[in-house]
Amino acid sequence: MAISPIFLLAIFSLIFGNAVPPIQASHHVYTNLQTLSSDSSNQPYRTAYHFQPPKNWINDPNGPMRYKGLYHLFYQYNPKGAVWGNIVWAHSVSKDLVNWTPLDHAIYPSQPSDINGCWSGSATMLPGGKPAILYTGINPMNKQVQNLAFPKNMSDPLLREWVKSPKNPLMAPTIANKINASSFRDPTTAWLGKDGYWRVLIGSKINTRGMVILYKSKNFVNWVQAKHPLHSAEGTGMWECPDFYPVLNKDPLTLGLDTSENGDDVRHVLKVSLDDTKHDHYLIGTYDTAKDIFIPDKGFQDSQSVLRYDYGKYYASKTIFEDGKNRRVLFGWVNESSSVADDRKKGWSGIHTIPRAIWLHKSGKQLVQWPVVEIESLRVNPVHWPTKEVKGGELLQVTGVTASQADVEISFEVNDFGKAEVLDQWVDPQILCGRKGASVKGGLGPFGLLVFASRGMQEYTAVFFRIFRYQNKNLVLMCSDQSRSSLNKDNDMTTYGTFVDIDPLHEKLSLRTLIDHSIVESFGGEGRACITARVYPTLAINDKAQLFTFNNGTAAVKITSLSAWSMNKAKIN
Repeated sequence: MAISPIFLLAIFSLIFGNAVPPIQASHHVYTNLQTLSSDSSNQPYRTAYHFQPPKNWINDPNGPMRYKGLYHLFYQYNPKGAVWGNIVWAHSVSKDLVNWTPLDHAIYPSQPSDINGCWSGSATMLPGGKPAILYTGINPMNKQVQNLAFPKNMSDPLLREWVKSPKNPLMAPTIANKINASSFRDPTTAWLGKDGYWRVLIGSKINTRGMVILYKSKNFVNWVQAKHPLHSAEGTGMWECPDFYPVLNKDPLTLGLDTSENGDDVRHVLKVSLDDTKHDHYLIGTYDTAKDIFIPDKGFQDSQSVLRYDYGKYYASKTIFEDGKNRRVLFGWVNESSSVADDRKKGWSGIHTIPRAIWLHKSGKQLVQWPVVEIESLRVNPVHWPTKEVKGGELLQVTGVTASQADVEISFEVNDFGKAEVLDQWVDPQILCGRKGASVKGGLGPFGLLVFASRGMQEYTAVFFRIFRYQNKNLVLMCSDQSRSSLNKDNDMTTYGTFVDIDPLHEKLSLRTLIDHSIVESFGGEGRACITARVYPTLAINDKAQLFTFNNGTAAVKITSLSAWSMNKAKIN
């Protein structure tokens, strides 16, 4: 539905003009989080269909697996508060990756090898379908060591009780192995080589050289450190939460592979969470099984081409191979952008993204991510638009959906490439998005979505494309602009951005955005670029939030399709 020209002019004077919107509403009840209770009606930032426990701190997803028809998600959890500390492995189960039921904590401090904390790790399915968990424990000397746990009762599909190995710790830093005792953590899912040895990686560093240390074992209990790391890179700092897995390099590309798979049509992905940057980076390359080394196509030294799962707020991710549906599924943690004081007041901190299917793009140069299809079961009240032209400076409201709890898919077509701005030299895309946000008029763009928009446009979050001309080619920039997302200036309102490897001359520009009260997950170019943001509007909350498409470029763009759905609330106890 188009807005009346008078209202449109008033809104655009606020969004795209030079005037700064008034901040009379800064005293709004939702900026005073002391007034909030655990009642969801008084918790406008609690999500409706993203995973989060009822209260307290949550961070890394740990050891996800599928066992006897149930998905198991373990996660780092503080049972005593909304800040990091007192870490245990909390545990929830699901039939569909959408609705989750909590169980008792699975792993908690009880041995000398983990008495000061049970940190991150992974699950491996052993022959016979027996799950095994390797995890980092903190011992009495605060050294990081690796431990093993098995289910107490394999006939229990809920896997409610876990028994730790009496031989823990299985891997530990010593003077002889020269491992940094404070930088030795987060074992990966193990894989079985053709020589009959299991292999596992542990994140570490020496000075500023980040690395993944390789261990081998015949029986999954007695582990021996390899002579060299699987891979390392100078100047990258600590490598947390590593993940190493194969991807198929032929059709069907979306087919997932077991972690132990290898062969002529297989590439490998090494993902590391860089402690220095708090981003999840990945490399695509070749795993040389004879030498036990990973050879990336492009390494960390090529800073312009180092890829990330998500160019927003996203960290400590973990994938699993799901053999039932032959896909690889990615789980990730998103921390808050609010202040620690506000987190304490609201009584919780941290959520997980919607699980994503992940595979190698047909170019072989990058991965593609897409929300698992199961999340579409929550879609209701669909809104579909016919083809529409959006003129420069035009704003169109999307009505008929719950704007604070929605799933939106939109595709754009552009033609007037002569109006693209010229980019003389390469600029970091996040910096470029900060300089050229939604309010900065351009040639081809910015155009996209305004989410969590308040009625007077004092607040909105913009997710958009902008096209540049760079080295005689069209260059697509995707941004998530949080600069006006809230009148509460205590929040981190960083603007995020990335270039999308897409040719707008021959392809439509697609954008899918999942909106859920305080999170905006966006997928550009059919999943070739992902940006996740946390926002905390004070006005645009619940039924006060509005949703728009916009174009602040001089050239018109065409919406070739728009489908939007309200999202039902998932059952997450």
